[in-house]
Amino acid sequence: MITRSQIDSLPSMIGLYLFKNNENINYIGKSVNIKARVISHLENAKLDNKERLIIENSNKIEVIIADSEFKALILEAKLIRELQPKYNSIWKDDKSPLYIKITIEEEYPKVGITRKPAFVKTTAGEESLYFGPFSSVKMVEKIINDIRHIIPFCTQKKMGNKACFYSKIGLCNPCPNEINRCKGEARLVLKHQYKKNIKQVISILNGNVKTIIKDLNLQLNVLIKSNQFEQAIIIRNKIFRFDRLLNLKDDSDFYKNNNEKNLDEMLDILKKYFPQLIKLERIETYDISNLGLKQAVGSMVVMKNNQIDKKEYRKFKIRQVGLPSDFDRLKEVMSRRLQQKWPTPDLIIIDGGRPQIKAILKIFESNKRSIPLLGIVKNPDRVIVGVEGFPNLFLKNDSKVLNIIRLLRDESHRFARKYHLFLRSKDFLL
Repeated sequence: MITRSQIDSLPSMIGLYLFKNNENINYIGKSVNIKARVISHLENAKLDNKERLIIENSNKIEVIIADSEFKALILEAKLIRELQPKYNSIWKDDKSPLYIKITIEEEYPKVGITRKPAFVKTTAGEESLYFGPFSSVKMVEKIINDIRHIIPFCTQKKMGNKACFYSKIGLCNPCPNEINRCKGEARLVLKHQYKKNIKQVISILNGNVKTIIKDLNLQLNVLIKSNQFEQAIIIRNKIFRFDRLLNLKDDSDFYKNNNEKNLDEMLDILKKYFPQLIKLERIETYDISNLGLKQAVGSMVVMKNNQIDKKEYRKFKIRQVGLPSDFDRLKEVMSRRLQQKWPTPDLIIIDGGRPQIKAILKIFESNKRSIPLLGIVKNPDRVIVGVEGFPNLFLKNDSKVLNIIRLLRDESHRFARKYHLFLRSKDFLL
């Protein structure tokens, strides 16, 4: 049986949670805040028989962290389809579950929504690919719509003699009907492009998005450098769509569930390095967004009294022209922040390691400020302390303290990127 003590160590992050009885999986769920969602299962078990069975018949919880809500959704569907957990019943009204279907056997594969018997298994040589199951028609339609605005494809079941309506608004491009009207080399090129689009759609639905995002940004840079601003706006809008797709809700409510216990643990750890630190009522986290373009920006996100406080967020448009790196841009942001009459933070967190920490400490010194400072570096995530020797905290991957720092780092990155894309879009419209 699952107990509250098992839940206390779970992360407050986006991802999947698996209720297991030894190695048997009873239930797979997803959440933007794994810990809060599992707590709700425990509370609901007092009222709901299915929830009670999940809790009573499980003895451990396994967690899989995801980069985004979209990836969590796709991975949840994949694991439910493959593992068939005992208590997963994600469709309603006794209907078969929903799937996204791609007719890969056709000359021009189509993408659509279908209902199939529970737990479809796709095998080599099968005529269509299925992604799911999903519980909501609205969610599936949103996924398809967002993907189609990024990578155009055809949804028509029957071929026609002229370009379809959707080709006229850029959602079916190249249109199979148009391709068939072409001859020779032109037809081969367009057919290859359409199949490439379908491969990218499949890649997205498998959760593999980094290559596609990188490709879009490369296209955007080329178009800007060649002054093709109308086409650049189209690619920019695709990037906006991708951001929306990866963050289905695009909010930060899940950060609010970081409780006092987690921050108390962080305070106990940090006191060893910062004896003057007596509270963590205000934490500020900084990041830079640039993407190789002109509109470099910095972000400041704030956690106050255990909760993200968006009213306290601040954004910085980098003023100095020609700064060679995000390292120098971060120094500008911190210098400008310390000149403001905003409340003094109890702790500052930056996205960076020892070089960034040393530079920021010098800025503190020149401004006659003494503020506890941490840096977080990636691959793997580890936390560096801004004191002599720059020690590593060596926090475990599932540490509640590391999770809080990660959440703040990720939120500062999201906020910086959002502002960067906004300024980029203004540039295009000038």
